Amino acid sequence: MVDSTHPAPDTVGFLYPGYSAEDEYPRLEGMLGGDSGDIRLPLVHTDIGEDAHRVDALLEMGSAARLAAGVAELAERGARAVVWACTSASFVFGWEGAKEQVRELSETAGMPASSTSFAFAHAVQALGVDRVAIAATYPEDVADYFRAFLKAAGAEVVSMRGSGIITAAEVGTWGRAEVLELGRAGDHPEAQAVLLPDTALHTAAWIPDLEAELGKPVLTANQVTVWEGLRLLGRDPVHDRLGTLFARSGG
Repeated sequence: MVDSTHPAPDTVGFLYPGYSAEDEYPRLEGMLGGDSGDIRLPLVHTDIGEDAHRVDALLEMGSAARLAAGVAELAERGARAVVWACTSASFVFGWEGAKEQVRELSETAGMPASSTSFAFAHAVQALGVDRVAIAATYPEDVADYFRAFLKAAGAEVVSMRGSGIITAAEVGTWGRAEVLELGRAGDHPEAQAVLLPDTALHTAAWIPDLEAELGKPVLTANQVTVWEGLRLLGRDPVHDRLGTLFARSGG
């Protein structure tokens, strides 16, 4: 018998490549679900293959077979929507290819699906900004795929900085000082928001610091990925420590 006084939590499942900043998800679950526990964010690790921010490796990392392998476990854990929690191995397929990737994932999972790349596109639209700056950990040739993806979404990229980091493992070791420096280096006076696109990067604890430092909204990969998953379920949570995106009801 279903206990109507204790409704099932809103559960979004995440497919996360390898191991680097996956601890962001329980952190975000605790922040958003609080004592009520009405939000659950289970995560399943996908096979990363070769850990390399290189186009051929990213195309394989985001292949349908690798994503499909984790879907059943997420369903068993109660997920009602699924997000491919990887930016580079979604935008590298291009706008139409990334749409097909999400369509196949939704079909396999039998539930609504999205990816971090589309999370960024939707978050930029929700903020109502037109001009953005990209502060990426990736090499610039990979970051340029993200620029093209955002252009296809209708955003103008006024500046882009790549950091030349090849592996997610290295990105996962960065701390507050490196994250703030990345944001500062990637900002531009004409940008209305700054985007840090790597889900291997820890940022959840420092989003208020980034926005205070830059004086504008900052969107980071794991932040927008969780926001996107909850959006798929019709949730619009507000939280004062997760930046402008979560401070705005109705986003």
